[in-house]
Amino acid sequence: MFNIKTSLFARTKDLELTIDKLHDKIIEMTMLFKEAIDVYLKEQRSDNYRKISKKIKTIEHESDIMRRDIESRLYRQNLVPDMRANILQLVENLDRVINLFDDVAHKFYIEQPDIPEKYHDQLKNLVRQVADCSENMAIASRAFFRDLVTLRDYSQKVFLLENQSDKTSAKLRKALFDSDLDLARKNQINRFVEEVADIADLAEDCIDSLLIFAIKREI
Repeated sequence: MFNIKTSLFARTKDLELTIDKLHDKIIEMTMLFKEAIDVYLKEQRSDNYRKISKKIKTIEHESDIMRRDIESRLYRQNLVPDMRANILQLVENLDRVINLFDDVAHKFYIEQPDIPEKYHDQLKNLVRQVADCSENMAIASRAFFRDLVTLRDYSQKVFLLENQSDKTSAKLRKALFDSDLDLARKNQINRFVEEVADIADLAEDCIDSLLIFAIKREI
C-alpha cells in the first residue's frame, strides 16, 4: 500500500502549481504565526504585531482566492473527475487551517489577553508544536499528489506533533487553573490556549482525510 509515485495532475500542471502555492501559503502562515505570538508576548498589541497581523490577513485573503480558482477549474475543465470530490475537500481543509491561524491571530489583536510571563515559554512551545504540525500536514498534502510513501511518513509526524500539543496544552491549562489569577482571566487565557491547540487538531483531521483519499487512489 502507498507505493504510488506519479503525479495526479500529469496533464494539468497549472492546477498542480496553484495547489502547490496553497501549500506554500500554509508553510508561510506557520512561520508568521510563530513570529506573531512571540511578538505579542513581548509587546502586546504593538505596531510590530499589527504589521504581522496584516501579513497574516493577506495570506488568508490570497488563499481564499486560490481555493476558489482551484474549485472553479476542477469543474470548468472537468479535471480528474474520479477524484474531484476528494481534491475539493482537501483544498477546503487546507483553507480551513489557514483561516484558523488568521482567526486566532486576530483574536489576540482584538481581545489583548494579559498572559503572565511565567506561562510564556509553555505557550510558545505550544505554538511551535502547532505550527510544526500544520507545516508537516502541508508537506504530507503536497505529497498526496506525487508520492504516497512521503504522505505516510509526514502523516506520522503530524500525529506525533498533535499528541505533543495536546499534552502541552493540558499541562498549561492545569497550571493556569491552579494559579491565583481571577476566574475571568483564567477563562480568557484558557480559551486562547484551546484555540491555538485546535489548529493542530484540525491539521490532524486533514491528515485523516488525506489517508482515506490515498487508499481510494490505490483501489
